[in-house]
Amino acid sequence: MAFQIAALEHFLNYHGQKYIAPAKAGEEKDIMETFKKDGQTARQAFTELAQSVDQSLQDFHMQKVSGWMNQAQIGRPHFWCYFKREEESKHDPHFAIRLITLDDGLGISVEVSFIERGVVPETIVRQNQVLAVPIQAPLYYFAQSNGVSSRYEATEENRLFLQEAVDNKTVRKVLVKIDIPKIASYSNQESLVTAILEGFRLLSPYYLATK
Repeated sequence: MAFQIAALEHFLNYHGQKYIAPAKAGEEKDIMETFKKDGQTARQAFTELAQSVDQSLQDFHMQKVSGWMNQAQIGRPHFWCYFKREEESKHDPHFAIRLITLDDGLGISVEVSFIERGVVPETIVRQNQVLAVPIQAPLYYFAQSNGVSSRYEATEENRLFLQEAVDNKTVRKVLVKIDIPKIASYSNQESLVTAILEGFRLLSPYYLATK
C-alpha cells in the first residue's frame, strides 16, 4: 500500500508536463524514459486499487483505467476508472473513482457520472436526475457551467438552485460525489477499498435515479 501511494504521489510531479518519445527527445531521452516508467508505475498502482474494488463488487465491473498522459501527450497523474453493469452501454451513467489532490494530500473521489466521449443528449438528461433525490453531507454536487466545474455543498437550497440552473441551461451537468481524503493514512488497501465501497453505497440512490 505504501509503495502504491508513493508511486501515485511521485507522478504528481509530472502534472502538465509534455512527454516526448525517447527516440525523438534528443538530450532529454533519459528524462523521457523515466517519465514513461514513472507514469506506467503510477497507473499500475491505481489499476491495482481499482481491481481490488472490482473484486469486491458483484454487479459492477471496472473499465479501463485512464492513461498516464492524454492525447496531447501531457502528463495526467489524476487517474480515474469507471465501474458499470455488464448490460449497460457507454451512454449510461456509472460509478467512478478518481484520484484527486486535496489540501491534506492525495484522496479518492467517488461519483455518479458518465464517460464524456460516449455522451449523447439522453445521457445528460439522465445524469441530471441525481437532483431528484435529496442530499446530505458528506456528499456534494459538482456542477459544470460554461466548461468550468464548481463544488456545491449538500443543501436543499443548492439542490433547488441547480435544478433551476439545469432547466434554464446555465448548468450543463451535475455530478454527486463523495471524497475520501488522506488515502496515505490507510494502513492497508483493504480498508481503503471498504471506504470506497461505502461511497458507492451512499451514492446508490443517485445512481438509481439516473436509470
